[in-house]
Amino acid sequence: MKDVEPPEGLTARPLALADAAAVAEVTAAEEVHEVGEGDTTEEDIVAEWQRPSYDLASSTLGLFAGDRLVAYADLVRPDFGYTGVHPDDHGRGLRDTLFGWLETTARARGGALISTQVPGGGDADRRLEARGYRVRWTAWDLELPAGTAIVTQPLPAGHALRDARADEHELVWTVVEDAFSEWRDRQPMADFGAMVWGRPGHEPWNLRLCTDAAGEAVGATHVYLSGDAGYVARIAVRRDRRGHGLARAMLADAFALARSHGAVRCYLSTDSRTGALGLYEKVGMVVTSTWVNRALDL
Repeated sequence: MKDVEPPEGLTARPLALADAAAVAEVTAAEEVHEVGEGDTTEEDIVAEWQRPSYDLASSTLGLFAGDRLVAYADLVRPDFGYTGVHPDDHGRGLRDTLFGWLETTARARGGALISTQVPGGGDADRRLEARGYRVRWTAWDLELPAGTAIVTQPLPAGHALRDARADEHELVWTVVEDAFSEWRDRQPMADFGAMVWGRPGHEPWNLRLCTDAAGEAVGATHVYLSGDAGYVARIAVRRDRRGHGLARAMLADAFALARSHGAVRCYLSTDSRTGALGLYEKVGMVVTSTWVNRALDL
């Protein structure tokens, strides 16, 4: 692959959709090694890769030993990328090859910085620090342990929670992106849809809408099954309706739905930009791993 010199015994090439399962396997294996549990699935990878704005061939690098994927880099967005190295292949200097490729590719696309998120204190975190990456924020994975009671939270008078209809997808996108754009760039609706209602295995109950007494959308939740767990991928409340208990009610609703569809436990991720950690701990969630977002100015 151009501008990449893979370590001896390995070959390099762009990834293809057929590699999604291998990427999920490498990522999950490294998660087990670093934080004790692997949550990434093939569906996660496919959902990211099928975004219309994303070009798989020019945004990925795979390092292979024969037919086996041992490491990869993925420039998910112009300023953000992932890397993964199978634990069996740690210590071979592969991480620096991957970071170097991400930096070169982001710089060639005119990026001002490149960032990534990794387990705090782990192999990738140490290599990033050595390369001069600075910490921008802290993130956490939280879990509602199996057997934890889900306490139903009342909605304000006139409010209701229900499955979002297909003709309300743009409305859901607006509610979520209006909320999330307070700390990141807006995601195009086509990309959002690829990762939400276009996600492999999507079912109507995965997307919930909260409406007020006038029927206006004031919140939205995206929850789905990942193995034996329910994952709350997105939860958003309109800014002018915050402080009325909507988020707690929507979260309890998502947990209960996931359990009714077979989830043994539930989890989600948040970071220090949102100020939501306390909310999640109040409903019985516990931190299971801590991550850091690091960036390098290009």
